[in-house]
Amino acid sequence: MTDRQNRVGSKFGGGGVSSQQQSERERKERLRELALETIDLAKDPYLMRNHLGTYECKLCLTLHTNEANYLSHTQGKKHQAGLARRAAMEKKLARQKGETDVMMPLKSALQSTRSATKVKIGRPGYEVSKSRDPLTNERSLTFELHYPELDENRQPRHRFMSAYEQRVETPPDRNYQYLLVACDPYETVAFKIPNEPINRGEGRFVTNWDTTGKVFTLTLHFLEGHSSPKD
Repeated sequence: MTDRQNRVGSKFGGGGVSSQQQSERERKERLRELALETIDLAKDPYLMRNHLGTYECKLCLTLHTNEANYLSHTQGKKHQAGLARRAAMEKKLARQKGETDVMMPLKSALQSTRSATKVKIGRPGYEVSKSRDPLTNERSLTFELHYPELDENRQPRHRFMSAYEQRVETPPDRNYQYLLVACDPYETVAFKIPNEPINRGEGRFVTNWDTTGKVFTLTLHFLEGHSSPKD
């Protein structure tokens, strides 16, 4: 048996001089007790206890057997470096958010100004006429819309919409389709026409925009021998 009392430098009854490892363990234990007194682990956002009863550091993705081991980890270089990176990232995000918060009121003010200056005029005046070509016997429709208050840089646009796209008439009737003519700031106008094939040959489907009179004209011909689909 080793005699610890009679070692060089030890006092009688003192149990001998502790080793370096023992001193290190005692130091860590003192630090742990001090940390437990000053640190509230319940408020640590990075500490998580898993279903196995061990502890995890969500910042460093490390496992720890007990709270003391986790506290020792928090004082290490890896955890401290992770905290520094996280703080730098949050500072950067806060700065970016501040710049965004400054720009958003400016953007909203510009949008409000544009909305205030953008006045809806209403529905344009229009005329619809029907006719039949004496040579081909094709039925035709001519739409004439008037936009007297329209700016010089604007021009009406048109497109066709199926009965299943619109949400005004229910249930949709597949025997009809819709011709839409739009030009801001005027309201969009929709014309309900037969759902029949349209002749898009030369001279059979014509659009014209009179920049002087501000009149939009569209003429279309239905192909002869075709009728609307029946249910």
